[in-house]
Amino acid sequence: MGIEGIAILVITFLVLLIIGVPIAFSIGLAGITTMLVSMDFLPAVTTFAQRMANGLDSFTLLAIPFFILAGQLMNKGGIAIRLIDLAKALVGRFPGGLAFVNVIANMLFGAISGSAVASASAIGSTLHPKMVEEGYDKNFSAAVNISSATIGLVIPPSNVLIVYSLASGGVSIAALFVAGYLPGILMGLLLMAVGAAWVYKENYPKAEKVSFSDGVGMFFKALPGLLLVFIVIGGIIAGWFTATEASAVAVLYAFLLSLYYREIKLSDFKNIVLDSAKTTSVVLFLVAASLALSWVMAYENLPQEISASILSISSNEIVILLLINLILLFVGTFMDVTPAVLIFTPIFLPIVTEQLGMDPIHFGIVLVMNLCVGLTTPPVGSVLFVGCSVADIKIEDVIKPLLPFYAAMILCLLLVTYIPELSLWLPRIFGL
Repeated sequence: MGIEGIAILVITFLVLLIIGVPIAFSIGLAGITTMLVSMDFLPAVTTFAQRMANGLDSFTLLAIPFFILAGQLMNKGGIAIRLIDLAKALVGRFPGGLAFVNVIANMLFGAISGSAVASASAIGSTLHPKMVEEGYDKNFSAAVNISSATIGLVIPPSNVLIVYSLASGGVSIAALFVAGYLPGILMGLLLMAVGAAWVYKENYPKAEKVSFSDGVGMFFKALPGLLLVFIVIGGIIAGWFTATEASAVAVLYAFLLSLYYREIKLSDFKNIVLDSAKTTSVVLFLVAASLALSWVMAYENLPQEISASILSISSNEIVILLLINLILLFVGTFMDVTPAVLIFTPIFLPIVTEQLGMDPIHFGIVLVMNLCVGLTTPPVGSVLFVGCSVADIKIEDVIKPLLPFYAAMILCLLLVTYIPELSLWLPRIFGL
């Protein structure tokens, strides 16, 4: 079918998105419509449903609901404000320190919650009023929060990296988790550099200096929350438990920590579990529909057609990686991270591994970093919407201050793409 199948799939999907159909249903209907070219209605629908069910039959996916629940417990348990206080103690005394606090707090909270949307909401709702009160432009404040909230998808534990492991056919989750640290830290540093330049230009004020004793106190208050990352990642690397088992450990630790902080009442746990279940159902439905669509694309030989088209343009490694990055950046502007990972991993992974000899761990980090940019861009960037909602501003007002942050994110993406050791050095050290 070739080009005809690609055209039907893309046109159907875009039309459904434009008229406001939820993305999971858009993916499913686009997949079924493409299958109708080759088979009758009932076999098409039945086969697609079977592929959705088979796609969820994976032990790896059990980690997702557990990490979502752990993130909800940490989000509601007062960890955000303690991480912000710790970040203030570290960098608050510098000119424009609250901008740096925002980036560092998002890095820390994102690493704990594993959710860019949760980070944008928790850190933004706490820091934005304070930044505006101290004289920061509200659009700049929102731009800092929106751009830095995505770092948590690269720094583990990350549900998106778990999804990539599934889509790639079993790339080590432990190796992916460890590989995300240096790229995530690099992105944070580049965003802070952009913030520093803006702060210098606008002459924003210094935050109140934190005394050494107060700083030590803030560190110890935040330490129990930070230990979650060390327990989860350290346990995986040491071989004490698998990534799926680590997610259950994370829930238990987050539950005990919420009792320790006394920010959550026992009566609140019902709503926390229900919210986690709702989020999990949305994510797993997206996973099921996306995996079924990936099968449809393989059935119609679409990955081979796309691969041949890319390789016909150039055989140069630099050009091919640049083309893939451009395609993923475009896809990220209208598709959520989870379905994009599941749909495009089977298309691009064979190209980069077989034609370019690229390590699948390296490609996983590049793929996720590409799609992080899409979360902050219109028309469907979820982090962009949440960040603007928290700051109570219009999307069009935040685009201009976001432009230099976009540039920093893309620069980081290019560095990680063309310098493999940024992703592979740590996994090699730990023998993953």
